[in-house]
Amino acid sequence: MAASKPVEAAVVAAAAPSSGSAVGGGGATAGAGAGGLPRWQLALAVGAPLLLGAGAMYLWSRQRRRRETGGRGDAGGLKRNSERKTPEGRASPAPGSGHPEGPGAHLEMNSLDRAQAAKNKGNKYFKAGKYEQAIQCYTEAISLCPIEKNADLSTFYQNRAAAFEQLQKWKEVAQDCTKAVELNPKYVKALFRRAKAHEKLDNKKECLEDVTAVCILEGFQNQQSMLLADKVLKLLGKEKAKEKYKNREPLMPSPQFIKSYFSSFTDDIISQPMLKGEKSDEDKDKEGEASEVKENSGYLRAKQYMEEENYDKIISECSKEIDAQGKYMAEALLLRATFYLLIGNANAAKPDLDKVISLKEANVKLRANALIKRGSMYMQQQQPLLSTQDFNMAADIDPQNADVYHHRGQLKILLDQVEEAVADFDECIRLRPESALAQAQKCFALYRQAYTGNNSSQIQAAMKGFEEVIKKFPRCAEGYALYAQALTDQQQFGKADDMYDKCIDLEPDNATTYVHKGLLQLQWKQDLDRGLELISKAIEIDNKCDFAYETMGTIEVQRGNMEKAIDMFNKAINLAKSEMEMAHLYSLCDAAHAQTEVAKKYGLKPPTL
Repeated sequence: MAASKPVEAAVVAAAAPSSGSAVGGGGATAGAGAGGLPRWQLALAVGAPLLLGAGAMYLWSRQRRRRETGGRGDAGGLKRNSERKTPEGRASPAPGSGHPEGPGAHLEMNSLDRAQAAKNKGNKYFKAGKYEQAIQCYTEAISLCPIEKNADLSTFYQNRAAAFEQLQKWKEVAQDCTKAVELNPKYVKALFRRAKAHEKLDNKKECLEDVTAVCILEGFQNQQSMLLADKVLKLLGKEKAKEKYKNREPLMPSPQFIKSYFSSFTDDIISQPMLKGEKSDEDKDKEGEASEVKENSGYLRAKQYMEEENYDKIISECSKEIDAQGKYMAEALLLRATFYLLIGNANAAKPDLDKVISLKEANVKLRANALIKRGSMYMQQQQPLLSTQDFNMAADIDPQNADVYHHRGQLKILLDQVEEAVADFDECIRLRPESALAQAQKCFALYRQAYTGNNSSQIQAAMKGFEEVIKKFPRCAEGYALYAQALTDQQQFGKADDMYDKCIDLEPDNATTYVHKGLLQLQWKQDLDRGLELISKAIEIDNKCDFAYETMGTIEVQRGNMEKAIDMFNKAINLAKSEMEMAHLYSLCDAAHAQTEVAKKYGLKPPTL
């Protein structure tokens, strides 16, 4: 399959790739990663990447912004899991909140004192669970408070909102919090309470804007607000992707992606070159038209188009073979299903795969290949049980098929079943000792197991294994790419850079390698210009490389260039090969939109590169 994305990359890490396997390529599902697990894990804050899920839209650089609120009601700093349930004594400081001087001050203090007394009484009712009485007291405090006392008034509105929240009167909660925020725009408790109310009212966009402001004000230090951001971003992404994906125009990936995908199979009949007896020696008559084949077969014409990289005609030619119930109907069904997967149309692919699997008289390797692809499709759709069943069935019907073990090994890694993954890679290597990809991926599996277990001796053994693989298979670009990821983990940046250079020497048209190398420059040397130059080169090589657009977008977020980031995310959305991948990209885009709105409304911007 297409070359991998990093399992963890500094600055903009993506956990599961959109154009390649999470274990470095060779995945069976076209598009959204061999396992199709969602790529929600992006660097959230500064320093080493903080993997926290979909809320990781907020990709900030080195500093942590201190919360700009504090003082009488919120003094003492932020607690990581503060519940924000109880009413307050005072609000966060706001402009103009000091005590007045001059004539009339004594009268105003009396009014304010009476308001504070009503509020204190309300607090007692609140703590006793008497929320209706508390609301009456807070309402009295609001009516008594001098209108110029912004800080105190905002507290009274926020406290009344807290009481309404206990009664689940969400509209009233939102209204009172809005009053509090109008009086004190950086009032964290009011913003977060309004975000929760918007969530209950199904106002996702408004919820996201409020929780984004909260995250910035809190310096991304409160888990509760981060989790709400994560939740609403996922929901928004799924909603938008469902509608967009349903009406999307099918898009054929780049030739490099397609060739890389088919190269991950060794026992795949449909990807083998045509036999001499299947095609004529005549040259093709016109540009874009296949050479004549010996038989009037849509499937054979489709195969000829494959060899000529004229991929847009393959589905239609396979359909002719299927409609005619020709000699190669099973092969045509499988080839058509494969290209449906490549253009991101899993709904069309599944019936074809089902038919091939059910054809008992068909070549067993066709059926096994169909099971591998359907199993990978299920994993992409987050149905691991169905996926495992298909891979196991493939191993049962064709136990000597190396592809089964290779791709099932990748599935096991995605399921964190590393020992079983290694056993599958070993079986693949036993059946095909020359399989460089399986040997490299076995090393990567062992490395990830050692790395997550913090076992230094096993890490050293895995790194030595990579050295042996690239020495034995010096033409295997994937071996260098996987080794580079491990070296990056170990902060051996110079050597990782050399490995990526070797990948580029072997596969100069592989766009994803340039993206990896660009990310490395950011982590290693903080060289933003060089990183962007390499990622731009990836787009120049393959203008359908969604990974490059996504990465460029996340970097522009960090630079504070929200408009350009949104443009990059939208380009990636249009190239997404699965609904799940599209949902992830919409989440990134929605987060950038939210940050733009927060900057306009409150003047809040996180630190940038």
